[in-house]
Amino acid sequence: MKFLFLEPFFGGSHREFAEGLIANSHHRIDLLTLPARFWKWRMRGAALYFVEKCRPSLADYDGLIASGLMSLADFKAMAPAACPPALVYFHESQLTYPLAPGEEMDFQFGFTDITTALTADRILFNSRTHQSAFFEALPGFLKMMPDRRPKWVVDAIMRKASTLHPGCRFPAAGMPLPQQHTESPPLIIWNHRWEFDKQPGAFLEALDAALAAGCDFRLALLGERARAAPIALAGAPERLGDRVVHCGFVQSRDEYLNWLQHGAITISTAHQENFGIATVEAIRCGCLPLLPDRLAYPEVIPSEFHPQVLYRSKGDLSAKLIRRIRGLSDFHDLRIALAEAMGQYSWEKRIGLFDAELENLAQPIEPASGRKPRSLLSRRRRG
Repeated sequence: MKFLFLEPFFGGSHREFAEGLIANSHHRIDLLTLPARFWKWRMRGAALYFVEKCRPSLADYDGLIASGLMSLADFKAMAPAACPPALVYFHESQLTYPLAPGEEMDFQFGFTDITTALTADRILFNSRTHQSAFFEALPGFLKMMPDRRPKWVVDAIMRKASTLHPGCRFPAAGMPLPQQHTESPPLIIWNHRWEFDKQPGAFLEALDAALAAGCDFRLALLGERARAAPIALAGAPERLGDRVVHCGFVQSRDEYLNWLQHGAITISTAHQENFGIATVEAIRCGCLPLLPDRLAYPEVIPSEFHPQVLYRSKGDLSAKLIRRIRGLSDFHDLRIALAEAMGQYSWEKRIGLFDAELENLAQPIEPASGRKPRSLLSRRRRG
């Protein structure tokens, strides 16, 4: 089968997902993208760009794939009548995404999520946590309308929504695992976006607490910088001196994995995380994680590891970090077990589920409907 992937924000987890799906699917998937910047303009204007680009060949595809940062309703309104069925993958939702400091909610983006979901033939969220948050927020969002509230949209969207964790770019087996020795001083990895929702200030506070307790460590800052990087993180090299052994986004995949494989500890202080590809990658490479006991992490990390991996407060994070720095060798078996557990998120393990979703999306219409199967219509259009 042949699909067209429209990605208006081709960077970060959006890029990882699109490239991983295309590289691993048994189907042909063509990709149209826009650079990962100006997300508000992408939500409002990407449909205009994409519909013009793909209008001549749209009928050649068995289905469309799009992320939630495009108005699918606008796209379908302008597309030819032969527009194929569409699957939308929600990496994030504007109904639940935290506002940047000083920013006020623009309700238009929440409504774009709603109309995109209503227009889609199939909706997938990247975690159960994300899906639950979306449907918990949706009724309250609709109640803000002064009258004629369309309460019916909740059930209409829910009927075609499900969860499917993304794949990650590492093998299901055969990854190098941490050796039985103690890294001294241990290397702490930060491989998240440099943005407010990752709360880098809280991360640096935990490092300060470790230093105050007499702990030594090294730090590699690998995440991709936003256009307006948080001041706290930008000042980390000056604040921590030669403990910072790397500061900047790593373009080379091999170099990036090399840093992760030399890492001992990875920390998340995120305020918003619907899956956490960067965290899963670090754990798969042998980093011992410290993660908040909220967001998607309790879902992504197997429950038997929760007591040792999840923290409940800033104080709990600092205490756990100090304990791991001082006695890293005590956690060797845990690092190996966690690394092996993350193998379940490899594309090798996930792709069958995604391919099945695509096949169901493009399957022929039941004869009882009185309409001809889409596959026959498509072949006829293609000559």
